[in-house]
Amino acid sequence: MRICRFERAGREAWGVVEGDQVRALSDAPWAGGLPEGPAIPLAGLALLAPVAPTKVLCVGRNYAAHAKELGNETPKEPLLFLKPSTAVIGPGAAIRIPEVSAEVHHEAELGVVLGRPLTRASPQEARAAVFGFTCLNDVTARDIQRAEKQFTRAKGFDTFCPVGPVVETALDVRDVSVICRVNGDVRQQGHTRDMTWDPFELLSYMSWVMTLLPGDVVATGTPEGVGPIRRGDVVEVEISGLGILSNPVT
Repeated sequence: MRICRFERAGREAWGVVEGDQVRALSDAPWAGGLPEGPAIPLAGLALLAPVAPTKVLCVGRNYAAHAKELGNETPKEPLLFLKPSTAVIGPGAAIRIPEVSAEVHHEAELGVVLGRPLTRASPQEARAAVFGFTCLNDVTARDIQRAEKQFTRAKGFDTFCPVGPVVETALDVRDVSVICRVNGDVRQQGHTRDMTWDPFELLSYMSWVMTLLPGDVVATGTPEGVGPIRRGDVVEVEISGLGILSNPVT
């Protein structure tokens, strides 16, 4: 099942994608939303981020090659940080470069969407709590990240968390490709098999720190090849089985 969120006639709605059509849902699927009304064409719909999380929980340096390219060691335990929900944007929405940063980077990542509450869980229990998966761009003001001990400001600007275009519920994420393109040129090309901690180990670890709620999003780390994006660029994150998340930079 592929879930989207869209705007039509001035109203926002959740939907389930059925081929080239969308059937609206009465609520978010993890909140028990059910199909309602006739199917409508997918073409021409203004897609929004297919999530509305209370928080976006992220992990740094989960790919050894990425840690190395920035001069860091692989952590002994997952390195956690948060992005605010206000950073989330959908496909086609613009990533805005803040004037206070001279070096903003793309970071293509697999996103995990929770389907039910998760606390103090094993990896097996974490797997059962997952609703689905999506593409995510952990946009980062790298110069600010280097200058500060905390990641909050560097990672938390408005528009710094593009997500989409859909949430896919049926995907084997043990070995999928994670690709980033800027203006059509491949910048990152990795595979989830190279993660230090797989998505379900990460969810378990996080759940012993804080409760994850339905609709929350977990970003699982980025492969090597991160680099700058500038005004006028178009950034694409592609994960096999999930489609392409495309955003212009302004």
